[in-house]
Amino acid sequence: MAVTVAPYGTWQSPVTVELMTSAAIGLSSLSADRDDLYWLEARPGENGRTALCRRVAAGDIEDVTPPPIHAGSRVHEYGGGAYRAQGGRIIYSERKDGSVWIIEGTRAPRRIETPEGCRYADFEFDPSRARALAIREDHRGRPATDPKAAIVALPFAAHGKEEVLFEGPDFLSSPRFSPSGDKLAFLAWDHPNMPWDGTRLYAALASSKGSLHSVNPAMGEAQEAIADPKWSADEALYFCSDRSGWWNLYRLRGGRVEALAPVEAEIGGPLWLFRQRFFDFLPDGRIIAAIVRDGIRSAALIADGNITPLVIGQVQECPCPLGQGLAYIATSPASPPAVYISTGIEGSGPSLIRAAMPAAFPEASVSVGLPIDFPSRAGTAHAFWYPPKNRDYKGPAGELPPLIVLSHGGPTSMANNGYSLGIQWWTTRGFGVVDVNYGGSTGYGRAYRERLYGAWGMVDVEDCAAAAEYLAERGLVDKNRLIIRGGSAGGFTTLSALTSLDLFKAGASFYGVGDLMLLAKDTHKFESRYLDKLIGPLPQAEALYRERSPINHVDRLSCPVIFFQGEDDKTVPPNQAETMVDAMKARGLPVAYYSFAGEGHGFRKAETLRRTLELELDFYARVFGFAAPGLSEQAEIANMPRP
Repeated sequence: MAVTVAPYGTWQSPVTVELMTSAAIGLSSLSADRDDLYWLEARPGENGRTALCRRVAAGDIEDVTPPPIHAGSRVHEYGGGAYRAQGGRIIYSERKDGSVWIIEGTRAPRRIETPEGCRYADFEFDPSRARALAIREDHRGRPATDPKAAIVALPFAAHGKEEVLFEGPDFLSSPRFSPSGDKLAFLAWDHPNMPWDGTRLYAALASSKGSLHSVNPAMGEAQEAIADPKWSADEALYFCSDRSGWWNLYRLRGGRVEALAPVEAEIGGPLWLFRQRFFDFLPDGRIIAAIVRDGIRSAALIADGNITPLVIGQVQECPCPLGQGLAYIATSPASPPAVYISTGIEGSGPSLIRAAMPAAFPEASVSVGLPIDFPSRAGTAHAFWYPPKNRDYKGPAGELPPLIVLSHGGPTSMANNGYSLGIQWWTTRGFGVVDVNYGGSTGYGRAYRERLYGAWGMVDVEDCAAAAEYLAERGLVDKNRLIIRGGSAGGFTTLSALTSLDLFKAGASFYGVGDLMLLAKDTHKFESRYLDKLIGPLPQAEALYRERSPINHVDRLSCPVIFFQGEDDKTVPPNQAETMVDAMKARGLPVAYYSFAGEGHGFRKAETLRRTLELELDFYARVFGFAAPGLSEQAEIANMPRP
């Protein structure tokens, strides 16, 4: 097959807008009930709704929640834990209005009576008492930044009234009953901690009628982040903790804490979402876990203090025991995410159940993320490097590709090299991409995560810049065509880099933070004290907030920037982007701004995704003077007339 020589950025790509927005879905929240398998599908082509899906033992797949139901939760704004299936019952939250619904057997969904102004997540069935537990976030009559957290019981009976079982801490999570039903474990934490700073593990007794007593912390200190508590069949309490500097697995039994398999790797993670699964119990007594090494998450078996890797490759989270085998969402670097079922515990005989998208283009055009380590001011930093790749094209001799530096959100999140159509959109067009796990990212131990404390807007910027310089110095990318882009916290890193360095020649901010003081004053409860550690507590650190805010340094900007914003964003409100855009226009700097009605913190609708993809590509083409083929959208850039 002939290979066409064409400038980087102008290659015809097999990754089309239609593939990105219609054929592709998101897969998450896998769980099993008896022989049935459940998961959530995010569907941009259905106005961004998320559907709860089920695969029965016979192999049939169905939507448990047909349109227009949007299964999701907005507790902590980020949600998670939006459904639970157990014993033939299903309970789920409707994202649009926060209502809770239950399905019993083959009956139609029935709404559980809950008060308006409350949100629910992280459901736990209590069948012997004919009820389910949930984390409730109560917004009634309270400031938007201070809803009240509680563990509540929701009765199965029609017209039953919910009951508050426990409240008091600023945040609650992970209510989990022991097999006997007479003990309940859960997590709690208080401001200014985030759940990856310090949490407390509670173990309470439950009476025959379900009230809680002897509610006391079993363990947990200010510098111990506990996650995913679970009871074993013999009623020992297992959990993940980073007390050693790494999230590892522990057991609490008879008042004694035992480390099960100490390792300098992560079995656990930051609780951005409810009901994240890091480990589970197998029928034969072994434990299956998801373990992160060097930013890559894979599955392993734990028994007798030993960790044995499984051969199923990279996974999204801990696999689910299902019959005599496993169910899991595979996240291969070379193929789209997909749900698989294996016939054996070791992962033998995997069968494809559901793929996130069809294999729409050849593997020869897939750019696989290569782990790289590189020096930065705070020490060694980490990233995944994706060279431009398209089997039908190559760049002209002597030309180097433009580079897109990705700064992930969080900032306490983690980039991995699982297949991303969003990255392939760029690499198949001739861009290089580097996805940076800057200091502050999870997956590399607590010390690496805490590099960002007091240094947000500095360490992350330095690491992103160091990644770009590392690749440019090795002759892999064009040092004169460096781009930085990011969303949310990654948008702040992007804007901070553009207002403190002359390295980058263009930037894109998706619902990014421009004014730290605005963020501190106008955000939701979960993150309202997040900046205490990332920047410093207010009012003492107000001068530092202003110094670190990109909005106060627009005079240092020297390159074009495009902004994308959801009009319904409660995490980073639109005024963050608008203040930056107005300041850039006033200074005569090239800037483009697009806001989207009905979108929040993270875009869901196919039309929004389509427009942002094309507008961003056209924006870079305009800045660097090449023609991107096949676009129906053209960016309107203030202070940069179209030629």
